[in-house]
Amino acid sequence: MRIIIAGAGAVGTHLAKMLSDEQHDIVLIDASEERLANLDSNFDLMTIAARPTSIGSLKDAGIADADLFVAVTPEESTNITSCMLAHSLGAKKTVARIDNYEYLQPKNKEFFEGLGINALIYPEMLAAKEIADSLHLSWIRQWWEFSGGALVVLGVKLRDNALILDTPIFQLKKEQPYHIVAIKRQSETIIPSGPDELKAGDLVYFMTTKRSLPYIRHITGKDEYESIRNVMIMGGSRIAVRSAQLISNDMSLKIIESDLNRCHWLTEMVNDNVMVINGDGRDHELLTEEGIDNIDAFVALTDSAETNILACLSAKRMGVFKTIAEVENIDYISMAESLDIGSVINKKKITASYIYQLLLDADVSNVKCLTFANADVAEFIVKEGARITRSQVKDISLPKGVTIGGLVRNGEGVLVTGTTQIQAGDHVVVFCLASMIKRIEKYFN
Repeated sequence: MRIIIAGAGAVGTHLAKMLSDEQHDIVLIDASEERLANLDSNFDLMTIAARPTSIGSLKDAGIADADLFVAVTPEESTNITSCMLAHSLGAKKTVARIDNYEYLQPKNKEFFEGLGINALIYPEMLAAKEIADSLHLSWIRQWWEFSGGALVVLGVKLRDNALILDTPIFQLKKEQPYHIVAIKRQSETIIPSGPDELKAGDLVYFMTTKRSLPYIRHITGKDEYESIRNVMIMGGSRIAVRSAQLISNDMSLKIIESDLNRCHWLTEMVNDNVMVINGDGRDHELLTEEGIDNIDAFVALTDSAETNILACLSAKRMGVFKTIAEVENIDYISMAESLDIGSVINKKKITASYIYQLLLDADVSNVKCLTFANADVAEFIVKEGARITRSQVKDISLPKGVTIGGLVRNGEGVLVTGTTQIQAGDHVVVFCLASMIKRIEKYFN
């Protein structure tokens, strides 16, 4: 596929590198020659130093043959304008990065499609949603819902007290109300099979239904974890504002921001029940004064990954049991996991997952990247006559590194077994090692 990306910032560069690894024809456009020059020469992509709103530059990039045009510059107006131009010049699909939540409202979808923009993406809102989901339960690292919550995926860190350690998966209770769909063990990602065993320190991803959550909480040794009621956010970023809007009605929330002018802006943006504090979130004395002893979750959202990681470690030492760090430097994610700081938020990975589903020929309603693990999860909608419907799951011969976690049929979540017969119209949730989704979409077309 020919994919043109406008914007060589953090999101655009990560997306270009990821897609170039999959042998796509990638063109990256940016007005800054310096940003383009910083790209590793080992990546197979073409760069053009120009503004993406230049018709001549878009033509030079081969826009008439583009399967996808993605505009992720920092300027919302540039992204919208360049997508309109790209559509008019022949691009099959366009995606624009925005920072105005109003544009995402369903009533505006038809309006933007009329402008030639197929999808809008707001990375800060996607990140805030992941934070809110991570705060949903105190004992999980990651949480995703599929088909309106009919199926859920949760990532749980196993300790020595877990009841499912050192036993082959096939020997665990046969009627277990969950599937273990991925395991992150140190630097290795495992899509497990029957003989695999769970070890203390593993980050394990379960697929299940909401009614089975108490059971999974028990077998993973998390019964003592309390509900999250009091949350503290360090850093008054746009992600912090969106997170506050999503969680403040359910929890007591404080935001600590070092810039006084930013604090004044925050008070206008968040609900009245959110307390905004001017100060340094790394100051132990300030944290003590603001009641860190009573905080259940600490979320670090400054623009420094190092600061966020260290702040979460400090909060844990002060007794906070749930911490979340924004870590935009992908090289730091594995370090953050090894330090056991808790959940990690990375806008680049979240945004890339969203855009990736637009590249698939199959009907896919959801794609997620497991932040810590080198694996992806996709929700496929099965088409009539698809290969996956021709026999039971055990006879499908899916590639190694792929497993089907569950399906949703008529609104009801069902865990898949070897004897399951998948039908047209089913929403099937598939887990696979990273970069394998394109290889398995043929099973669902």
